[in-house]
Amino acid sequence: MKRINIGYFIKEGFLSVFSHGLMSFAAVCMIVACLVIMGSFSLLAKNVDVNLKQLEDDNEFLVYIDENYTDVQIAQLQKQVEAVDNVASVKFSTREEAKANLVEKYGNNGLYATMPDEVLRDRFSVHVVDLERFTETVDAVCALPGVAGHRAEGELAEGFVAVRNAVTALAWVLIAILAAVSLFIIANTIRLATFTRREEIAIMKMCGATDGFVRGPFIVEGLILGLMGALVAFLLQWVVYGAVCRAIITSGALALFELLEFSDIWNWVLGVFVAAGAAIGALGSGFAIRRFLQV
Repeated sequence: MKRINIGYFIKEGFLSVFSHGLMSFAAVCMIVACLVIMGSFSLLAKNVDVNLKQLEDDNEFLVYIDENYTDVQIAQLQKQVEAVDNVASVKFSTREEAKANLVEKYGNNGLYATMPDEVLRDRFSVHVVDLERFTETVDAVCALPGVAGHRAEGELAEGFVAVRNAVTALAWVLIAILAAVSLFIIANTIRLATFTRREEIAIMKMCGATDGFVRGPFIVEGLILGLMGALVAFLLQWVVYGAVCRAIITSGALALFELLEFSDIWNWVLGVFVAAGAAIGALGSGFAIRRFLQV
């Protein structure tokens, strides 16, 4: 009996989709628009998050030590820096080690190799835990006696945090709005189908058909619309994302920004689109059919 019901649900669902062509087309287009906009902001947030995590791996700033400090005082100062809230680790480097690192990083081209050691200072490399508190942590460390200055590049990371939070918030707002509109259109599509078959539904109910048996074809119709929209949106998202990435790379904009390859995340995008499309379609159908089951 279950196999017959499933076959009947699928058959009736497909017939209903194509018998209400214009409304079905409108519902699919709305789902596509919703998913593409949702996907675009989600991919932007994902790219920002990946670049932010890379910055978090280098979330450090340099603290220069007073030249008059002895080794004992430097050791005491290091303990004070380590005790500052949000500091993950502290590494001490002498001026000679700092010079060697510069020569190794930029090459022995004569400029750094012949530079006197006295030009540099002993320093601490301070790693922080939470990038959102980077400036606060730098200020707290620099307020300690014996700190002669600092160099920090974490402001860029803080900017990424702000962008990520803004993009994420905007994405959720748009997702909520567009999902509601999509549910409304799908519900009206299914409601049109149920209205034209309201007498048939009433007869089926009086003959003993269960709510599940009556509801089945309409749920399948919503699922079909949702899945069709998800597949179209996925292909469109792939094209749009690739075009935007090529334009950014060609223009040289955001040169420091590493873009994710769509081929590396296509399965994640497809899974989210299919799940979202199916959920929107099924929920829209469920809302539409509910009132016609009261016979």
